[in-house]
Amino acid sequence: MIWRFVGVTHTKAVIGWSMPEHMRTDLIYDTITMAAGNVELQPGAVFHSDRGTQCTSIQFAAHLTKHGTTGATGRTGVCWDNAMAESFFAALKNELIYRTAFPTRETARRAIAEYIEVFYDRIRPHSGLGYRTPHEVATEYRKNHSLAA
Repeated sequence: MIWRFVGVTHTKAVIGWSMPEHMRTDLIYDTITMAAGNVELQPGAVFHSDRGTQCTSIQFAAHLTKHGTTGATGRTGVCWDNAMAESFFAALKNELIYRTAFPTRETARRAIAEYIEVFYDRIRPHSGLGYRTPHEVATEYRKNHSLAA
């Protein structure tokens, strides 16, 4: 399976993801486009990725610039540079993929979508968030910032 995701550091929420049947740059385009549609990407936000050709292409750099973000790539073979993504994928694999037999690609896509958008972001508590969900942290953040305005 091929997938990409984008997370938000302060909430650990997955704000964009894609699961096409190819490894073209469109895969990562769709992920950033979904992320930009789900949240307001702050100017200067950094999209951190591995060194895949899609993420290092000139075409993708232009797409990031269009959304006011910049790209950063980790060092070759250093998983710590992309620790949040590695942690998410470990959870996804251990909590869903390794425990489920998917009869079709579409079944897998739907299960992964539900895992991300329902379970991971809204139900699953995260130790790094004080055992709150990404949704709870994001809601609290928005509430506190709307009160301050």
